[in-house]
Amino acid sequence: MLELRPHHLGLSVPNLEESIAWYERTLGFALEKTLYLGAIPARVAFLRRGEFRLELFEVPGAKPLPEERKTPHADLKTHGTKHLAFAVEDVEAAVRELEGRGVEVVMRARIEGGPMAFIRDNAGNLLELVQVSSF
Repeated sequence: MLELRPHHLGLSVPNLEESIAWYERTLGFALEKTLYLGAIPARVAFLRRGEFRLELFEVPGAKPLPEERKTPHADLKTHGTKHLAFAVEDVEAAVRELEGRGVEVVMRARIEGGPMAFIRDNAGNLLELVQVSSF
């Protein structure tokens, strides 16, 4: 079987600097590099935490994220990428810490007995927190 490892997720954001700051301050990502892709055109930033990267794109004239894509379950009614999930040791502790940083928590639930939560980044993108016992 072909061996695969997660490398990065690309997100389109309305303001590159604000999103870089949010991911650094809120989730501990570090800016790896920025560049300009004239063929798109887009300003791009790579952020890294451990072996995982986020690739943020700021494209002039891009449409804002539709409201239904900002809400868990409603986002499933549109095909495409849904959300990015992060494994955490304790969902409730992570939620409390993030709320203290001003992060919007949009859903808390238990899926098959395990706690999870959805938050939004500064651009409205859904991010899931999943409790993993083997953290």
